[in-house]
Amino acid sequence: MKIEREKEFVHQFHYDARNLEWETENGTPETNLNVQFQLVDNLENASEADTAINGLLTFMIVLENLVISGSLSQMNYIRGQVIEDRNELTQDDMQMLAAPLFDLLKRLTYEVTEIALDEPGVNLEF
Repeated sequence: MKIEREKEFVHQFHYDARNLEWETENGTPETNLNVQFQLVDNLENASEADTAINGLLTFMIVLENLVISGSLSQMNYIRGQVIEDRNELTQDDMQMLAAPLFDLLKRLTYEVTEIALDEPGVNLEF
């Protein structure tokens, strides 16, 4: 699979200190990561022999003292292969398409927590 990628896009990125008192009354948030792939038609950068797929990562990561949440996306062009349904993608294909989004999430989390906490940043492990 030959993939050409556009630059990743940060739609939202939130760093929130946990409010344990609020959580006692309203419930503790849960970590959730969700990757969705959407086939996109009629893009200038894709020929009839290509497939354009937008990957969207939405996340909430609950850590001991903070919560990281938001969404990131990236447009991908699979050159020389027409995919007509998302179900045609294998697990390996989806992991390849999503990898840059997880890398960006790791980097954002590390750098923001490094600044916010004034200590070495939080390393996420996926």
